[in-house]
Amino acid sequence: MITDDGIAQLRRRIGVPRPHSAPPRYLSPNSDAFRHVALAYGDDNPLWCDPSYGASTRWGGPIASPHLVGGDTLIGEDEVTRLEGDTRALMKGDPLGGVHAFYSGSHREWWNPLLPDTRVSRRNALVGVHDKASDFAERAVHEWFAEVFGAVDGPMLSGQYRLMIRTERQKARERKANDDVEIRPYTDDEIEAIEEAVAGERDRRRGAEPRWWEEVEEGDELPTLVKGPLRITDMVVWHTGVGMGLYGVSGLRQNVDHHRRMPRFFKRDELNVPDVQQRLHWDPEWAKRAGNPTSYDYGRMRETWLIHLCTDWMGDDAWLWKLDCQFRKFNYVGDTHWMRGTVTRKYLAEGDRPAVDLDVWGENQRGETTTPGHATVLLPSREHGEVRLPDPPGGATTCQETLDALAARFAADEQA
Repeated sequence: MITDDGIAQLRRRIGVPRPHSAPPRYLSPNSDAFRHVALAYGDDNPLWCDPSYGASTRWGGPIASPHLVGGDTLIGEDEVTRLEGDTRALMKGDPLGGVHAFYSGSHREWWNPLLPDTRVSRRNALVGVHDKASDFAERAVHEWFAEVFGAVDGPMLSGQYRLMIRTERQKARERKANDDVEIRPYTDDEIEAIEEAVAGERDRRRGAEPRWWEEVEEGDELPTLVKGPLRITDMVVWHTGVGMGLYGVSGLRQNVDHHRRMPRFFKRDELNVPDVQQRLHWDPEWAKRAGNPTSYDYGRMRETWLIHLCTDWMGDDAWLWKLDCQFRKFNYVGDTHWMRGTVTRKYLAEGDRPAVDLDVWGENQRGETTTPGHATVLLPSREHGEVRLPDPPGGATTCQETLDALAARFAADEQA
């Protein structure tokens, strides 16, 4: 359960680099991995899926979709592999063991493309712990992590702030926070309309045609991207590309090892067999035990859908520099999301980089905005030339320097 002592223990860990909670899905991702990850979230852009297509672009070959370039446990070998002495004692165990964690928000930025067969290093550390009141479960803890990724031989690739909200399941069940959610069947006409919208998305992808900065105006709307209705099958396909995520879920002998190492992450099923709590994403009965009407997606799925929205709109010659989003409501099995965006600002970033800021969001069939966010895109310009890639914060050239810069930025933002 959430206790004052547990929160105090967490705060003593702020700024301490540590091994990640799970190994990377891909050690040296190749063009096949680029394709698998992109298709896992429904993006068949040839820039990440067709190696021969990439050769004709400014990149000179295939590059990974932004989601793969970071993406929590997708890439990155830990630079910190072992903790010793007092540090090991400080970081042992979970001070909030058994308290559920929701992936609730993310702020990502990208500085360089990931090329095939690149080995990647990573560092991560807790940078903030906030004790919050929660409408869902009375009390919640917001854990903010910073993590950075760089090619082993350079350059730095990307960074992320990741928000995990920790809540107590029993209190969520008692409050029945989601009892009023209605999930109703679709009519045949509704399914046909959704499929028609999805079928036309390739025609709206910008692709090889440059989206010139001079031609974009504040107030422009991005073509809508439709995702859904969400199925358990979509969750299965997601896992085939991105792996099992932060908790290192595995099968058979490795599952037994996992159970013995983290027993409180497991619950007993109807046969008394221990299984991971993550099962609620594909088992509606487990989701109901956790206070939800049925199974629901991973927040990271909708993050990738917003990435997909931006990259389809901006074209191959542009660069997605920043994207942040919050996961304010669940996306339940059966829900459909319309991913939308609007240009809110057009300017020269850092003095000479043609850029636009976007409001982006996901809206479900009940008219609820579940995933509000923002993005910054660098665009080619007839006057200023092709996109110049952004610099890592503070001109950092190593993972530790970049992690320090992100941690300092987070602390400054908190004080502002």
